[in-house]
Amino acid sequence: MGTFVTFEGIDGCGKSTQIKLIVAALRELGANCVCLREPGGTAISEKIRALLLDPQNMEMRPEAELLLYEASRAQLVRQVIEPALKTDSVVLCDRYFDSTFAYQAAARGLSEDVVRTANELGSCGFVPDVTIVFDLDVEVALQRATRGGADRLEAEGVEFQRRVREGYVRAAELEPDRILLVDADGTPEQVFGRLVETLSLALPMLNSLDVASFLSRQADLERVMADIALSLSEDAQDA
Repeated sequence: MGTFVTFEGIDGCGKSTQIKLIVAALRELGANCVCLREPGGTAISEKIRALLLDPQNMEMRPEAELLLYEASRAQLVRQVIEPALKTDSVVLCDRYFDSTFAYQAAARGLSEDVVRTANELGSCGFVPDVTIVFDLDVEVALQRATRGGADRLEAEGVEFQRRVREGYVRAAELEPDRILLVDADGTPEQVFGRLVETLSLALPMLNSLDVASFLSRQADLERVMADIALSLSEDAQDA
């Protein structure tokens, strides 16, 4: 079986940036990576995602929200995660059932036992080998998350996000061997260094990564891509 890694944190913690970097690093090291997100990752799951995040659906009840997340998850596990793990791939997922514990139990107030039972069904028994929680001050994270507008969950506000963060901390206390906190304060480069150090326990190949050189190459690549995008834009305007 492959290795199953999930990434968690409150909205705006910077995990999407870190996931892109760690995927690029692992592929550079020769790993076969499958990168996914929750809710989503399949045609059916993406349709459920649209329902869950639509700001017009503020009347959605916690129980309905919980069941929609689990339905999306079950489809993703059976259709993508399970087959990928059987091919010895490294499966990296942006959110998984610890999000449900933090958001639906800690923040929404549903029973922890009910949420755990639902998570067992939705995950089809697939538990991550390691879960990284990016921990960041709530006010800082929410300001980042809502710069371009807020989805349904981001629109719940700072107190809601505070309860979510408390849920993640509690989850880490309950399962310290699986759930590892990474300080998400600082530059993306600083956070990435902490991530590599923490994740190398589960993915030893990361011990051979020269973090500084890798980040330099990524910065060069981003500059090249930005130049190409600018050139294409200028060509389109001239046409």
